[in-house]
Amino acid sequence: MQRTNIIPVPTIHPKKLKLRNSNSQLSVTHPQSNFEVQLPLPSHVKFISSTSNPFVKHCHKLRQSSSYRHSHGSVLVVGATPIREICEFQKSLQEKTVMMDCLLLPDNCEIPEWIDDLSVRIVQVSSAVIKKVSGMQSTESIEAMAVMRIPTSFSDINSDAKEANCRAWFSSPHRVLVLDGVQDPGNLGTLLRSATAFGWNGAFLLPGCCDPFNEKALRASRGASFQLPIVSGTWNHLESLITEFQIKMLAGHPETDKYLKPFHLSQKLADSLAKLPLSLVLGSEGSGLSEQSRRQCELVTIPMAGEFESLNVSVAGGIFLYMLQPQNHKPL
Repeated sequence: MQRTNIIPVPTIHPKKLKLRNSNSQLSVTHPQSNFEVQLPLPSHVKFISSTSNPFVKHCHKLRQSSSYRHSHGSVLVVGATPIREICEFQKSLQEKTVMMDCLLLPDNCEIPEWIDDLSVRIVQVSSAVIKKVSGMQSTESIEAMAVMRIPTSFSDINSDAKEANCRAWFSSPHRVLVLDGVQDPGNLGTLLRSATAFGWNGAFLLPGCCDPFNEKALRASRGASFQLPIVSGTWNHLESLITEFQIKMLAGHPETDKYLKPFHLSQKLADSLAKLPLSLVLGSEGSGLSEQSRRQCELVTIPMAGEFESLNVSVAGGIFLYMLQPQNHKPL
């Protein structure tokens, strides 16, 4: 009988992550629970050519299904640039390891230099596998794909508001972006990227928002979903946060509503809010702000000389996030 070896793999979580030859699978403990998820990847495998391979099917499901991603605590990240930026951010936090379980590289591709100092499982795959896993018709530009763990900075809060510890969600609640039913993953990812760029402290996703680890959201965010603290919860949870830290609530709203007269966004307004804890609520692309957002928030609009009624939510959001960014983050 062949002797079984257990190969330890570093992890940022206190739970163990290890490769097992005994059952020919990669055994991963879910980062936020006590159960193990068996990934069908034998420890001796260095190359995968078949799209029917169980591990290829697993990666495909990670890309396609939000519930599958969150039940496994893993995400598929496509593209060398976002993978590298996530790794560099993790290293900037002085973490000993990066939250990557497996790096998939095209066949005959050289190992990227930026991966040299990381301890990570590397598997080369055929072009057919790249096409299957990535969902891209043209795979020539795809230099890498990675199975990465959902970061601990993401919190999916259950429905019991009384048990939600809002003080643990963000290191500082001085500037919090709130998305109200933003369903388009490209817009959501772009907003997370802008919030990260302008030094906001986190994002709160109300019901109806798409998954921030959706493939299109990840592509648009360029890894910001792994860098910005994100909470997915209800209005009850958000109200707990607002009450606990006395956060002023603003919401972006077009000036076309004859019954509502929002304030104009200006440098004077931004300066008056500089020292206050602030949340900015942005509504969905189709229906805008929910009734509760319009009722709870002070409405602010972007003055426009042109004839358009409104801007795309990611464009408007970028302007709001820039103008209202933390005072110590503004350029000189």
